[in-house]
Amino acid sequence: MIISCNLKPKKSGLFAEFEAKTKLETQQKIFFPYDTGSYAFIYDKEKLKNPPKSLKELVERQDLKVIYQDPRTSSVGRGFLMWVNQVYGDEAPTAWKTLAKHTVTVGKGWSETYGAFLKGESDLVLSYTTSPLYHKWHENTDKYVAAPFEEGHLVQVENAAIVKSSQQKALANQFLEFLHKPESQHIISYHNVMNPVLTDGVDPAFAAMPTYKTIEFTPPTTETIQKWLADWSKSW
Repeated sequence: MIISCNLKPKKSGLFAEFEAKTKLETQQKIFFPYDTGSYAFIYDKEKLKNPPKSLKELVERQDLKVIYQDPRTSSVGRGFLMWVNQVYGDEAPTAWKTLAKHTVTVGKGWSETYGAFLKGESDLVLSYTTSPLYHKWHENTDKYVAAPFEEGHLVQVENAAIVKSSQQKALANQFLEFLHKPESQHIISYHNVMNPVLTDGVDPAFAAMPTYKTIEFTPPTTETIQKWLADWSKSW
């Protein structure tokens, strides 16, 4: 199941339906997807010889030093909040307390947390299954790996949208169509190091990546998310 962090804005009434043409099948006409990424924990295979094989193992193993992002300030952290609650259900508050015992830090955003991991401050860091591609492209190394989890991985979709107040809706729709052109998908997927939504013309490295199981997911209400955040905050 693919999730998006745009659940609340979708109901806001601020956005217009797009009219842009695309080869991609979409179930709605508000948000126009341009890339996707599956959440995963990254590790250095030269340092960590026995990585966790499931989210529950990651949470329960006290020998692992973990870094992830704050779900109040980071979309990646918010995705992790949903992931944990999907796997643990009513036991999520207990899981957060267990994880907190071997969490090095919870950072405000992806850049600082990933940077801390690269400095050797943790064994694993929350990121995306595509993150190892960056190191292959720019550092010519394959030592960084996204750990596949038995429960499956949540998928984040990044979208563009047109505000209802726009005076240039025709131009905006042209831009959305531009985002799905092969050259655009190549640039976006390469620089964001995220999966393209259309595969024409993109780097073949994406197709060569390992396959990661996707977890089934039911989008929560705003009230449910607030409760999950409160439960997470109490774990510290």
